Amino acid sequence: MKPKLVLVVGTMVLTITIGGSLWSKDSKADPLRTALEYSASKNIHTAHPADFLQTLGASSEEEVYDALLEGKPLALIAEDNGRDVRQLIDLQTAELSEQLDARLAKGSLSWEAYAAQKAELREIVERSVYGVNQA
Repeated sequence: MKPKLVLVVGTMVLTITIGGSLWSKDSKADPLRTALEYSASKNIHTAHPADFLQTLGASSEEEVYDALLEGKPLALIAEDNGRDVRQLIDLQTAELSEQLDARLAKGSLSWEAYAAQKAELREIVERSVYGVNQA
């Protein structure tokens, strides 16, 4: 896999985990593409970095960034730090699920979009954590 793709996907996961809203109102068709666009437009220094870093076993965001820059997917970073990758996936899935629930409750997401995105959520997180290339 190309290092640049790993960096983009890893940054997306880091951004999603640390904060912000994942999908916009007009992004019903391709949530992964929207997540990548979102990650490119947001600063990663927002909400819950401590939980993410602890689950990943990293001491700082810079450590994660450097590892991603070297081409390591988040799964390998966690494994190198003696962490369970499933816990990382569970954390990210739970945080994104809460964001979707909040958007549905506020009315900024239709039921159809909510159901579609919720159904794909874990798979999207797993692919990004493992650095799986999208076809």
